[in-house]
Amino acid sequence: MKKLDEDIIDEDIFKEDIVDDHGEGLDIPDLPEKLIKIKFLHSNETEFCEYPQGMEVNHRDIVVATGKYGKDLAMILGSYLLRSEKEKIAGIRAVQSILRKATPEDIEKHEHNLEKTREALRICREKISNHKLDMKLVSAHYLLEEPKVLFFFTADARVDFRELVKDLVSVFRMRIELRQIGVRDESRVIGGLGVCGRDFCCHGLTDKLNPVSIKMAKDQNLSLNSMKISGPCGRLLCCLSYEYDFYQSERKKYPSEGMRVYSSDKYYRVSEINLLTKMIKLEGPEGVSLSAPLSRFEYDQKRSGWRFNEG
Repeated sequence: MKKLDEDIIDEDIFKEDIVDDHGEGLDIPDLPEKLIKIKFLHSNETEFCEYPQGMEVNHRDIVVATGKYGKDLAMILGSYLLRSEKEKIAGIRAVQSILRKATPEDIEKHEHNLEKTREALRICREKISNHKLDMKLVSAHYLLEEPKVLFFFTADARVDFRELVKDLVSVFRMRIELRQIGVRDESRVIGGLGVCGRDFCCHGLTDKLNPVSIKMAKDQNLSLNSMKISGPCGRLLCCLSYEYDFYQSERKKYPSEGMRVYSSDKYYRVSEINLLTKMIKLEGPEGVSLSAPLSRFEYDQKRSGWRFNEG
């Protein structure tokens, strides 16, 4: 877990507006026009809150807010204006509350809880080993204002941890809550460096883990070597989805690979397309191979095919 004086996000998204085009046909929640987005320090999960009345909050302020686990410390990410009905569907399933700005006492207690977390992890791992449970402990967290300890773990199947909870309650003398999470969520909670040398996107940028498919890698002409397109979590890289819409829209401007295009007196076959350089590689009769920019191709409506202007 990170200390408060360390950066937990990479970019300034203050005063960014919510845009979502997939909300048609869904129930629109009763939301105020202005919301605050926060990020909880222990899990790196984001939530929306009502704009606090009589309280001025700024980007990266530390506040005490309610969340799905209880009251805890969070960082202000930005204020959001909901300007349309569709924007009210943008992943907002619940609206939390900002209770107050964090006081020095809150910060001190949080730092003290971080120290206690190390011992809690040691004890829980020992109990898991004693009960021979097939689960991997990811992190532990003491809530700020409640006598409760959260333990996050991963497992390949459902785990009967009832006896484990009893043992933990006898040690900690407070409420124990075990949360099973996925491997991608594990990366979000713990963090780390990706192959690009930057912080994990799920940890530093967003907690919204969009589905990623191998088709996204194919459409971007990336190597299908699983070692090159997978993250440390073992799943496909989240960043494969970032430019997928761009590649889809750009490909509509090009002939498809394997398609035949004609010139004034001969036909060529499209063997390769590079969307970034806007170059198209062609194979012609008698083993002729050449590359040409997209500007030398046009779609002929009359012949329902692509024409290559040899120049």
